[in-house]
Amino acid sequence: MTDPQVLDVAVIGGGPAGLMAAEALSGAGLSVAVFERMPTLGRKFLMAGRGGLNLTHSEDFERFVGRYGGAAPILRPMLEAFTPADLVAWADGLGQATFVGTSGRVFPKALKASPLLRAWIARLEGRGVALNLRSTWTGWNAAGDLTFDTPDGPRATRPRATILALGGASWARLGSDGAWAPLLAARGAAVTPFRPANVGFTVAWTEVFRERFAGAPLKNIALSFEGAGSRGDALAAGYGLEGGAVYALSAALRDAIQARGAARLEIDLRPDVSLAQLTARLSRPRGGQSLSSWLRKAAHLSPVEIGLLREAHGVALPVAPDTLAAAIKAAPIVLTGAQGLERAISCAGGLSFEALDGLELKAAPGVFVAGEMLDWEAPTGGYLLQACFATGVAAARAVIERLG
Repeated sequence: MTDPQVLDVAVIGGGPAGLMAAEALSGAGLSVAVFERMPTLGRKFLMAGRGGLNLTHSEDFERFVGRYGGAAPILRPMLEAFTPADLVAWADGLGQATFVGTSGRVFPKALKASPLLRAWIARLEGRGVALNLRSTWTGWNAAGDLTFDTPDGPRATRPRATILALGGASWARLGSDGAWAPLLAARGAAVTPFRPANVGFTVAWTEVFRERFAGAPLKNIALSFEGAGSRGDALAAGYGLEGGAVYALSAALRDAIQARGAARLEIDLRPDVSLAQLTARLSRPRGGQSLSSWLRKAAHLSPVEIGLLREAHGVALPVAPDTLAAAIKAAPIVLTGAQGLERAISCAGGLSFEALDGLELKAAPGVFVAGEMLDWEAPTGGYLLQACFATGVAAARAVIERLG
């Protein structure tokens, strides 16, 4: 049946991009309905909150924009129109004060997503936004209406404009499964194949290392790959390496592995100690201590770091102070594969910007797109959520302009 209500805008997708679009639209006085396939809103947003809900980042704006790689020139005006400072002010307006962590990342003081999401939904409902759950978008019918599968059967509606904010293809169990891609491809819109982003990588650990150190943290390390670098923490997983420091380089590592079959990552286990300082420490008399005991005391290496050092350089580590120090400062680890989309925090690929005029689908006038559906990627650190919010605002403003 056709929905009899007069509807200005249908927003399909109840994640950060869709809800932000709905907020901007309803704030402009437009009638808005959100359609979400899952039983509740913001499921992936809540999952992000388990790590403290890193909303955005406080770093210099030019550096911030550069985190988006090849998509930076396209996203820049949207990020300028809804900046990290705007996002902080928005959270404050919902009663969720924020703070800047030692890493420069911005978090709500509650360190979780649920209070913010509850306040947000309450504000949307107070503005009259209709929230339709368990409503799976199935495309368009012959008359051009949007069609949905709902618990009450098929439904169709024809809004004056539509915003698609259906997410990417990571975390399928939370609603982002990329099922929209064939629907848009059938309309003639170019969709770039999905690839995992912010994901761990396979390493051929020895059985001894895997059994002893799987799940052990690698704290405050520096990684480098082909001129790019990152600092932070990582985790020695049973399959290989994962964690924030790895994710910061994941796009380059993934593409290198796809092109060449492997990537050589160098790990500095003591980035705050210079090579000369480390050499001096290792030049002290060792006495009768084992090499492992000596590395723990002189270089302050943890057992997992010593294990990784042996994995990188072979069981027979160099003993000369200068070469041993150099080995600690540049431990090479060969990555042979990226984990799949099912283990990825986010994804690359999606709707090509070439299929859009601004954020409006060329193949479907009146249909706009926001969020992780678009072909962009960024590391963790607040960049993912910031771009989702910013593109949601940008899509809403484009709709407002279109509808006059």
